[in-house]
Amino acid sequence: MTGTVVIGEDNALLREGLVGMLERFGFRVPATAGDARELLAAVADHRPDAVLTDVRMPPSFQHEGLRAAIELRAQRPGLPVLVLSQYVEHTYAAELLADGRGGVGYLLKDRVADVRALVGALRDVMAGGTVIDPEVVQRLLAARRDPLSRLSSRELETLGLMAQGRSNVAIAEQLVVTEATVAKHIRSLFDKLDLPPAPTDHRRVLAVLAYLRGSPT
Repeated sequence: MTGTVVIGEDNALLREGLVGMLERFGFRVPATAGDARELLAAVADHRPDAVLTDVRMPPSFQHEGLRAAIELRAQRPGLPVLVLSQYVEHTYAAELLADGRGGVGYLLKDRVADVRALVGALRDVMAGGTVIDPEVVQRLLAARRDPLSRLSSRELETLGLMAQGRSNVAIAEQLVVTEATVAKHIRSLFDKLDLPPAPTDHRRVLAVLAYLRGSPT
């Protein structure tokens, strides 16, 4: 099975390598994208048969590519998407893989044994299958058991200071960063702890409770 594939990858050398690889196996790549906005636009313009994307893309290099993949699947239900990344982004990875429509995959770059394995995974996804690296499954299961494992070291440090009752100003002084950076860490940890905005909930308190449940005594 071949067809058209749009590639989302911010590393130019890797992006061009992926284009050449897919074209050698009979795929056509009508467009590539270096960030999530470009990826969304390219898919809208070319309506490819599949999307191959990284997770971390500009501007923040967190999970823009993965969030774009979820948005694309919402716009075109069942659009085949294969994520190829160095990282497992727990919250959005679980959302992408659990939508129940198939045609989705998540592979780790350093665990793809050869080119044919990657092409085979892409073809499986385009045929409606689900392809998940065993390491991704293991990490997602671990994250479900321990939500705090989703946090980066700086996010966990920020949450620990929140648990001490520190304000954003005090946390910024303690970590020697700006208040804007602290606010960014807090938004990210809310996201990773599955604490969306809600009029009846105080997310800061709920995050601290999750920290206290997960912290060693």
